[in-house]
Amino acid sequence: MAVLSVASLYYSRILIRYLEARAFKRMQFTKMPALYVRASIATGAVMMLWGLDTGSIGPITAMSTFTESFGEFSATVHGAIVSTLLITGTISALLAGMLADQLGRIAMISTGAAVFGVGAAIECGAVHLAMFIAGRAIKGLGTGLFVSTVAVQVCEITPAKTRGFWVAFSQFMLTVGLALGYFMCYGTGRIAGSSASWRVPLAIESILGFGFAATTLLVPPSPRWLMAKGRVEKARLVVSQLGISQEEQQEMLAQKGQVTVHSPKLSMLQNIQETFKDFRKAFSGPYRSRTAFGCLLLIFQQTSGIDGVLYYAPLMFRQAGMASEEATFLASGVSALLIMVVTIPATIFADKWGRRTSTLVGGIGITIIMFLIGSMYAADLVHPDGGAGRWVVIISIYMFAIVFNMTWAICMKAFLVESLPRETRSSGAALGQCSNWLANFVVALTTPPFLAASSYGPYFFFGGCTLLSVIFCAIWMTETKNQSLEAIEAAYLQRRLEKTGGKSQWSVNVNEQTTDTSENSSVISPRRERENWLGAAAAAGHVHPARALAS
Repeated sequence: MAVLSVASLYYSRILIRYLEARAFKRMQFTKMPALYVRASIATGAVMMLWGLDTGSIGPITAMSTFTESFGEFSATVHGAIVSTLLITGTISALLAGMLADQLGRIAMISTGAAVFGVGAAIECGAVHLAMFIAGRAIKGLGTGLFVSTVAVQVCEITPAKTRGFWVAFSQFMLTVGLALGYFMCYGTGRIAGSSASWRVPLAIESILGFGFAATTLLVPPSPRWLMAKGRVEKARLVVSQLGISQEEQQEMLAQKGQVTVHSPKLSMLQNIQETFKDFRKAFSGPYRSRTAFGCLLLIFQQTSGIDGVLYYAPLMFRQAGMASEEATFLASGVSALLIMVVTIPATIFADKWGRRTSTLVGGIGITIIMFLIGSMYAADLVHPDGGAGRWVVIISIYMFAIVFNMTWAICMKAFLVESLPRETRSSGAALGQCSNWLANFVVALTTPPFLAASSYGPYFFFGGCTLLSVIFCAIWMTETKNQSLEAIEAAYLQRRLEKTGGKSQWSVNVNEQTTDTSENSSVISPRRERENWLGAAAAAGHVHPARALAS
């Protein structure tokens, strides 16, 4: 833990120096970093909770004291225990977009962290397996609320030149939690003959969950969300305090009310109904292709096998020939530490490498590694009693984790949020996270029995899925680095206009009202949305004003 603390402090110093020297060299810095820097750190730190759970659940369920507490269980039950969090997380992620638009990004992140803390406390105090699973289910509800919302909040308060950096920072904090989770279990696993060996890590998770819930409330709300709610003066005040350039301030305040905002008078059932209307909107008209691509992108993340490796690293290392519980935990901890270390340069250079380049290069690397591991097992070159084969597999597992976390872990989530229009950003991000977790659930549930049935099958499967993902992204993925969200939106509109010969695909009735005046909605009409899109494109220089008016 001391090593992790020193590494985190050192990283923070590098982070601030980098920002001062490069991204903000034309701005005057006071003794305190800019508000958006502090806000992004506080927001991104919440992702440590998810890393803690991912890093600890595999070692916890592999501890002998855990099976002494709850009895032996099959590989299928093992997968079900681990994946329970993902089922409830998927459900809450579906509602996270609506709730984030209604109550604010900060409220959702704080609430999610607190619910996570409650779930971890129930796990910690579990006296039978059903109670432990219930705790994981509650923890999943909290995780689903904050995971996708963190990315949206960070994207909406940071300038374009460093947006990728700050989205990557939240991924770095996830890896810090991952390493901390593994090494906590490595340390507490030495508590012989006591259930404290698996309860202590969960108690720490609970305390941190409540702590992050409190600190997140100090973060300012997203000015883009405030503008969508019609709180223009508050938005201007927040923007003026963020510490960004005048040009970036104007971009944040340029467009009003393009988020669907439901009336506070609606009941919970009506709000849920409105939420599914938002989802239908995300898959309608000009939004459909981007929402679908974003969902597929996050499914690709999971079909690479990353969470199969992270959740079941002790099992994989044991299969490769590491016999003792202590050795497998240490090997898992080393992989998490490597992930954390390589995320530092990946975070710093996120806005230089680009989203598309990182996706393609990382995908090719992952494909090669997975096929190599599968081939070693298929050729019967991996033997528990020794030989070079097992070390090739162990090193390849490390390399897979390194390559994934330097590329796919960072660029895909950043691209998802950047590519979505403001109107569907929250609902689209929620749908993307939901897709990610559904795929994650399948991977987490099936990996133990898959490994038990075939030592090489899972690796060939993950490698094949990754290869298909690379081909897909090479054809359809665009580059969004160093562009404001408004410029990205205008560029998408420009491509749509070129594709349709200068005619937008909006279906607008001549006599249509510009807004829905019903009591229960303030939804912007298609005609108003079309005007906003064209205005943004013309203002950003992506569409000539005359062409915008003509279309």
